[in-house]
Amino acid sequence: MVTINPTAHKLLNYVPFLLVLIDLRYEGVNGGKDGGVENHLEMGKKLLAAGQLADALSHFHAAVDGDLKNYMAYYRRATVYLAMGKSKSALPDLSKVIELKPDFTSARLQRGNLLLKHGKLDEAESDFKKVLKSNPSSREEQEAQSQLKKADEIQRLVPQAQIDFSRKDYSSAASYLDIIVDTCVWDADFREMRAECYIQLGEMGKAISDLKAASKLKSDNTQAFYKLSTIYYNLGDHEMSLNEVRECLKLDPDHKQCFSHYKQVKKLNKQIQAAEELIHQQQYSEAVSKYEAVMKAEPNVPQFLLNANERICHCLSKDQQTAKAISVCSEVLSSDPHNVNALKDRAEALLQDDQFEEAIKDLETAKEHSENDRQIKEGLERAQRLLKQSQKRDYYKILGVKRTAQKKEILKAYRKLAQQWHPDNFQNSEEKKKAEKKFIDIAQAKEVLTDPEMRSKFDQGQDPMDPESQQGGGHHPHFHGGWDNFHGSNPFGSGPFNFKFNFN
Repeated sequence: MVTINPTAHKLLNYVPFLLVLIDLRYEGVNGGKDGGVENHLEMGKKLLAAGQLADALSHFHAAVDGDLKNYMAYYRRATVYLAMGKSKSALPDLSKVIELKPDFTSARLQRGNLLLKHGKLDEAESDFKKVLKSNPSSREEQEAQSQLKKADEIQRLVPQAQIDFSRKDYSSAASYLDIIVDTCVWDADFREMRAECYIQLGEMGKAISDLKAASKLKSDNTQAFYKLSTIYYNLGDHEMSLNEVRECLKLDPDHKQCFSHYKQVKKLNKQIQAAEELIHQQQYSEAVSKYEAVMKAEPNVPQFLLNANERICHCLSKDQQTAKAISVCSEVLSSDPHNVNALKDRAEALLQDDQFEEAIKDLETAKEHSENDRQIKEGLERAQRLLKQSQKRDYYKILGVKRTAQKKEILKAYRKLAQQWHPDNFQNSEEKKKAEKKFIDIAQAKEVLTDPEMRSKFDQGQDPMDPESQQGGGHHPHFHGGWDNFHGSNPFGSGPFNFKFNFN
């Protein structure tokens, strides 16, 4: 039994490749040029069929280099270029095929099709007419006639589009250009003209699509990148605007329009990024100031004003500046009624202001435009619980404080009301009974609102003092037994404050 070490085994894997190399060298030494070219053509053909385009292209390059007059090598290479989407590279090869073999109808038909897609109408028509005169197959004849008819139609439509464009009848020009571009898909000039029509008609999404295509179809197309940058800027998308203007400057660092615009966009982008970082750090007041600076820096672009106001609305809501938040969010929604972010933020501010029904309306509107937003769903459920809760017992109202009140404010309100409603202040039995109930409510409100966990539950729409709200479990109220439970103890003893009252 013969054992082969791993290194030798690896070398055996290369034997077929080495044999091919030896074969090629032998052909080179013995003048076997045709044999080498044919091998490359055959190998390239197999790789092309297997979808290995880059490898196939290498073999067809070698075949062309091996025989500069082999029309089939050029034709195969053109086929690979087309499969790779490189039509500009395919055109010279097809022209070389036709030069070497003028009666190669398939190559001429393919070149005509490419010329038509590139908008070279006269040249395309010439190829289709020659195909029809060259005794083509029935399929080739049918295709050539069909394409010639298309070319004739485009020849007729182009001047009509140009006339309407010069008259500023952009809608009519765009209609003609739709038909033209549908056939001349790789013509950058037609796409740029249609993009300008869309800009004038306010259809920016369509303009962007055409300009992006034009920037790829025409090399060094700085103007397309500049227009893309300005469109994104006017749409309030500072990041995309910056990306496109940078592409312009890569092509031409001295481009005056692009450089001037770049400085403007970069400055604004820096301000917005700084504001967003402050929001991330929960420094909401500072973020508001930054966004106000953004509005001053770019007062002539409505979308930036709207975007800045939307973020200010968010900051004010998070910072619990309720009245201001409602005002700014409402301003945003007057311009953009379906702005989901502003609807959510205003709803939060409305909840802080105990305007539960209005908050629910905002969240329901937001849900219509963003059905799968979990935050909206949870917010709506919370708002509905708070509304239901407000119809029962509201600890904030009992103490007369806002939902945004700090612990210090809550304790101050509690002390004042506890002194006012202490049952020992009342002699009349009915009044005393009423005061006892009021006093218990005040004490419970203080207990809930000064305990972070209980307050959080209450703010989510659950009453920690209500066993039903706790779904059969949870916190049991300390004061549930009534005024009698307080006899012999100091109800003001919890927390850092102690009070002594002397009653006659």
